[in-house]
Amino acid sequence: MPLTFTLDPAVTPDLRDGILDLWADVSDAGGAVGFVPPVTREDIRPWLVKHFASMAEGKVRLLVGHDEEGRVAATAFLTLNTHHLMTHWLWLYTVMVHPRHQGKGYGRDLLDAAADGARGIEGIEAIRLTCRGGLGLERFYETCGYKEVGRIPGAIRVAPGDDREDVIMLLPLNRLP
Repeated sequence: MPLTFTLDPAVTPDLRDGILDLWADVSDAGGAVGFVPPVTREDIRPWLVKHFASMAEGKVRLLVGHDEEGRVAATAFLTLNTHHLMTHWLWLYTVMVHPRHQGKGYGRDLLDAAADGARGIEGIEAIRLTCRGGLGLERFYETCGYKEVGRIPGAIRVAPGDDREDVIMLLPLNRLP
């Protein structure tokens, strides 16, 4: 059964807790979403609060996918640029699908929903994201229409002596994904 996506849902305690659980579960499963395992909800909470504050300021939009049981199963944050020369594209951050749902096509569905959401924002012509090298994520994003446009060697340090590339990807929105 497909996920149900909502752009800009009301932030409720259930949504907050669902995102915290998702983020911790994805991180602990080895997902490249800003943490390395092990991680707790309390480790993640300050970062989620920052996202919520930016949402309240109109700088960030939240896309949430709920599964058939109503649980938070996927998220992505669409972050608007504040620099006046870069307002024609936005960032896609913290792209997550719960490990229990991986392999079902929900990641592609999440990216399609994010592109649809971005197309609905006046003046947005592209989505930019970065991903951690060494995990094959760039190949997945390429299958979803993103193009690799750069790499920064050693930009991500997941542990002492374990530096990874920061892979920069771009999806132009002037064509269908």
